[in-house]
Parts: sequence; structure tokens; C-alpha cells
Amino acid sequence: MRGGWWRRAASQAGRSITVWAVSTVTMLVLAGILPDFRLQSADGDSATTIAVTAALGAGAFGVLSAVVWPLLVRLLLLVPALVLGLLVFFLNGSLLLLALRVNPSGNPQAAPETAVIVAAVMSAVASATGGALAVRDDEAYRRRLHRLADRRRRRQPPCSGTPGTVLIQLDGVGHDVLRDAVDRGLMPTVARWLGTGTGNGKGKSKGTGADTAPDITPAHPPTHRLTPWRTDWSSQTGASQLGILHGSNHDVPAFRWYEKDTGEVMVCNRPSSAVELQRRAVARTGDGGLLGDDGASRGNLFSGGAGELALVLSVSARRGRGTRSRAGYFAYFCDPANAVRTALSFGAEVGREIGESLRARMREQRPRVSRGGLYPLVRAFATVVERDVVVAAVVGDLLAGRTAVYADLVAYDEVAHHSGPHSRDAAKVLRRLDRSLALIEKVAEHAPRPYRIVVLSDHGQSPGETFHARYGLTLGDLVRAGCGLHVPRRAERTRSGAEARAAVRAALRRPAEEPRERRPAGRRSEPVVLASGNLGLVSFPDVPHRMSREEIDARHPALLPTLANHPGIGFLLVRSEEHGGVVLGARGAETPLAALDTDPGPLAVFGPGAADAVRRTHSFPHTADIMVNSCHDPDDGEVLAFEEQIGSHGGLGGQQGRPFLLSPLLCSPPAEGGAEIVGAEQVHRVLRRWLAEAAADAEAAPRVPRPARPEEERAA
Repeated sequence: MRGGWWRRAASQAGRSITVWAVSTVTMLVLAGILPDFRLQSADGDSATTIAVTAALGAGAFGVLSAVVWPLLVRLLLLVPALVLGLLVFFLNGSLLLLALRVNPSGNPQAAPETAVIVAAVMSAVASATGGALAVRDDEAYRRRLHRLADRRRRRQPPCSGTPGTVLIQLDGVGHDVLRDAVDRGLMPTVARWLGTGTGNGKGKSKGTGADTAPDITPAHPPTHRLTPWRTDWSSQTGASQLGILHGSNHDVPAFRWYEKDTGEVMVCNRPSSAVELQRRAVARTGDGGLLGDDGASRGNLFSGGAGELALVLSVSARRGRGTRSRAGYFAYFCDPANAVRTALSFGAEVGREIGESLRARMREQRPRVSRGGLYPLVRAFATVVERDVVVAAVVGDLLAGRTAVYADLVAYDEVAHHSGPHSRDAAKVLRRLDRSLALIEKVAEHAPRPYRIVVLSDHGQSPGETFHARYGLTLGDLVRAGCGLHVPRRAERTRSGAEARAAVRAALRRPAEEPRERRPAGRRSEPVVLASGNLGLVSFPDVPHRMSREEIDARHPALLPTLANHPGIGFLLVRSEEHGGVVLGARGAETPLAALDTDPGPLAVFGPGAADAVRRTHSFPHTADIMVNSCHDPDDGEVLAFEEQIGSHGGLGGQQGRPFLLSPLLCSPPAEGGAEIVGAEQVHRVLRRWLAEAAADAEAAPRVPRPARPEEERAA
């Protein structure tokens, strides 16, 4: 409690000093502009004396305004409103004249009419500065959001008193990363939910001040349980979120892949592709999605069947007022306080990224990828703008009493791609995400119905340098060499597929990630090589069907041996006319899919479940001719990304395939008897069950309005 008091006191003191400094500068500027207002004597003063005079004058005016003005307001309550509007300016000017009179430094003077102008300008500037600093405070921000949303909610009909469910996706945060962040005190809210918090949730290292494992003596009884789950081979947001929200991620072999029947490249974060993937999932399951019953989808790739949509990529390409949610960017930024809060945080985040990037370069940190160009703006968008807009939308949903809300926060995933999943930058993002969870939890206390808060991730991230950085060539170059084609001397780098970039483009009404690709099926056309993290896909567009190993060997005898024997490649998956499907590894290793359970072959280092994941992907209609997974070091968990990322996901290997599910103890266990949750489709079934449990309670629950609390009435 003492630590919290000191932090609040320091924050308030910092705001006061900043307002004082801005007021001082404002007074100096006005003294230089207005002829009847001066801060120096007739004989002239030094610049230091003038600055001290301005500082003392601004300070005295601020103190008098804080002390005397409340007393004057009580007296002015008896004055008619028409007269009061005029008196405010004269009284404010009088306070400024008094502040100048008691100033011991210099000889400041101002004509009475000029004092009114100076006082009005200084009051406006001080008010704007104080308000801008206040809205960056989470507690003040929470109170403001609550007041605004509560006013809207009072006009709505009462909702059910049974539990609603809010599902917050922390994009890219792996199970072990979350566990480590809790142990280091980076996420006190999550620690408290798990019953491992220490009151303030911060671990301290004696003598160094570094974050360490805190005392795990529970300060609160646990309210949640932490459960890992295992992704499919395609460990990325498109496959996972489609399975979670719509119950099927069938035929999503990667983040991007080539479809021979249409001649197009599908990209999960391209709006046109997202629309088609959602359509296919709905057609396969015959169900609209997880959020079909009074649900809201915020910041996601797919809608989940929700009626309330904001920042959903699968609908971002639509036009017209009917497709725009009131909780989107426009609704958020039309409030000046929101705009100021986010703009200040955005600028701070850009500066933070530039500083951290320079620090990494000066220390010659390895591995490292380029973080220049527009990346600081993309990072700030993901960690500030999208976070603020999505959290504000969730707050509105809670106070509106929606039954189910699913929101995606992509901040960690974007930063970990370029800074690393265990970096200082990523740790700072986890701290801020925890504060967002705390804000949502506090707002839920004011909601018209109780809420169960579920936090989950869609995948993790595995560290490691890029394939290009280690070997000086890209996967595309290696494929071309194996096919006997010309290899460019200067290899082109593969574009990153981070989700935040798609959100930026959608916000700017430029939703397509890249030109819509069509690969004509010409005679002996070059192979299409695509990358999804540490998963690569090779397709031959001139062959209308999925090529077999025998066909590939007949056309390019050196290709499969070149890929399989490269030290940066872990294994290949190809169709076989003899075995149906076969996994190829180095030194001639060859294991039919049917024999993987007894002889995992090259899949042994990728852990349990790898064989099932590979077999499932092999059954997809649009699986590439050659599926390429990078090597994996089980000792340090590193993989080699085929994209420009030092924290990657999309294939097998390391923590990228081990996300988490943080669920309330009020919900039934995710899996009975300690069984492992495998695949996003099973996560969908778990969430369906929890929503059904809440709906069962709803049958006997009355629909009652929530009475406003006294302090809320006063705040409104």
C-alpha cells in the first residue's frame, strides 16, 4: 500500500511540475507578444532574472487559482449565470495581478485588460496540459471511460444478471513466457489471479533492483487456472483464430500459401483472404461462430459470427455506414481526451523504439533484424493505438452487458518479432498488457452483469536468427539452386507477415498487404516459394495437382536432396505415390507418415504431437508440393525463420506451438484428467462449453438494471 501511495504521489508531483513549466513558458511567450505585459524592470534584467520572474509568477498564479478559486466559486453560486460568465474573466485577471504583485523577483507589470487576456490563456494552457497528463493515467482513464460508457448504457434496456464472458487474446504470448513474466513480477494482475502474487506483484532483487522471482506466498486465493495447449503445425494467428472463433481451420496449411485451382496466393492477414477463409469455415461447420449470441469481436482477423464488430479484418474491406462499428477508430478518436492520451503515448513509444534500436546496434546485439524505416510507427500503432482502441471497445461492451466478447491485443507479437520474445522490449510490453487486463477487470466490477475473464493466446514465439542471416541466402535461393535456376547475387528478403501491419493498412483504408498475386500456369514456370515464420512452402504452378515425390525427382533430381541435407532445414513433407506421404530428413532419412508413431525420424526433436500435426496438414487439399520446416535446437528452443524475424512462429519447434489458456476456476476444467488440449478447434469446443454453462444459469436469472452508485452519479 505504501508503494502504491508513493507512486501516486510521484505521479501527481510530476504532473504539477510539468504544468508549472508549461505555464512558465506560456507567460514568457505572452510577455514577448503583448505590449502591456512585461516581466522585466524598466532598466532591463538578465535572462535568468526574467525566467525566474516568470516561474515565480506562474507558480503564484497556479497556487492562488488552486486555493482562492474554490472559495470564489462558492460565493459566485449566488450570482446570475449571465453575470457569472463575465466575472470569471475579471476575477481570473485579478488573481494574475495579485500573483505579479507578490512576485519577489524583478518588477513584472500588466495592464488590467491585458491581465485578463494573459490569465485566460494561461488557464487554458494549464488546463489542457493537466488534462493531457491526466488521461495518460490508467486510473483516471478508467474513471473517464466508465462515465462515458455508463451514460450510454443508462439508455439501454436491462440485461441478464448471469455471467458474461470476455475473452482476451494476448497475441503471441507463449505459456512459458507468461509463466516467466508472472515469476519475475512483470504481470501482477495475472499473478494475483493465479494466487502467486505478493500484494503488489513485484519481485525485487536485493542490491540490484532487477526483476527476479518474487516470494510466491499467496496474497490472494487463486481465481484462475493456467493451462497450456498445443497448436497445429501452422502455429500462427490465421489458423489458430479461425479455429477458435469458427470451429474449423481445415485447409489452412500456413500463414500464406498458393492455391493451384485459383492461381492465387492466400494470405491470412489480407481482407479478401480472411473473408474467404471465414466463409469456408462457416460452410464446413454449418455454424456462424463462437460469438453468434449477443457477441462482440474486437481487433480480430475474423468475426466469430458477432453482431458487434470493430477492427475486424474480414470486414475491413467493406464500404458503407452499415459495416462500421461505433466502437472503431472513429468513435474512439472523436473524443479529444482519447486522442490526446493515445497521441502522447504513441510519440513516447516511437521514441522508445528508436532508443532501444540504437541501443541494440551499439551493443552489437545478436541476433538482430532491421528496425528502421516505418517500423517504429508500426510498432507504436500496435502497442498503443490498437491497444487503446480495442480496450476501449471492450470496456464499452462490458458496460453494455454483452454476453460474449473476444478481443485480440497484438502488441507483444509485433515487438517480439523484431526484438525477440525474451527481450527487454517484450518484457515492457507484457507489463503494459497486464495493466490493460487490470483495467478490464476493474471496469467489469461496474458492469450490469458479472463477467468471467478468460485470457488466452493463439500461439507462442520461438527465438533464433533468420535463415538468411546465418547462411547468406533465402529459402527461395536454395530452391532455385536445387532446381538448377539462376540464383540472384543479392538475395531478396522475405517480407514479415506480422499482424500489426495488416491492422495499420486497414486503418488507412489500404487493406491489401501486397498486390493480389496470380501465378499463370505456364510451361515449366518457376516454383512459388512462400514463407510463414520457420515454415516454407514450395509449389509448382504449372502442375494442376499436388506433385508427388516421384514427379519432383523426375523434374528436379537435386531439389529434394538439396533441401533435406541443408543444415538449416529440419524436415520436408511431400506426397508419395508409394506411401501416401513421406517425411524426408538429412542423410537420406525417409519415414512414411504411417510409420511416424513408431519411428518419428526427423520429427523426433520436435516433440510429441509433431507426427499428428504433420499428418493432419498432409490431408489438406491446398497443402504445398513441398512443405519445409526449419531446423530446431531442443536445448535452447531456437528455430531459423525464413522471414526477417528473430522471434517467429508458423511452424514446428520450440515455444511457438505452446500457447496458454488462463481460465476462471468457476468454469469447468478445460480438459479432464490432465489431458492435453490439441489444436485450435478443441479450444473452440472448450470455449463453447463455458458459454453454454453460463447460458444454463441464464434460464433462472432475472433481467434487472444495475443501480448507479452514488459516486457515479456525482461523477456524471
